[in-house]
Amino acid sequence: MKLDKLAKTAVAALEDIKGRDIVVLDVKRMTSLFDTMIVVGADSNRQGRALSSSLQEKVKALGARVYGVEGEQVGEWILVDLGSVIVHVMQHATRKHYNLEELWAPPRPRARRQRARKAAKPS
Repeated sequence: MKLDKLAKTAVAALEDIKGRDIVVLDVKRMTSLFDTMIVVGADSNRQGRALSSSLQEKVKALGARVYGVEGEQVGEWILVDLGSVIVHVMQHATRKHYNLEELWAPPRPRARRQRARKAAKPS
């Protein structure tokens, strides 16, 4: 199955259950374990489990495989492994604490960081 189709199906499944602040990260250049990471916020344990369940149902209906699911019992942080796509369903406090979006964001070019530091220094 094509990666784009799998990622789009995952995002649609999360939007159906009102997942919040869905972020799709292309991490091909950072790891060989997976190509795409999706992070979505849940308002409660129940919504987190519903997001995970909906995601799994839609992906299986598409003919793709769910390789594993971790954290469904608690529901605070659920990891759904779809092979080339990894989905993190996180409650807002957990998401803010671990800040996966910043951790997995592509690194900024060095020159841009140096200009930012120079601009921040007082003259």
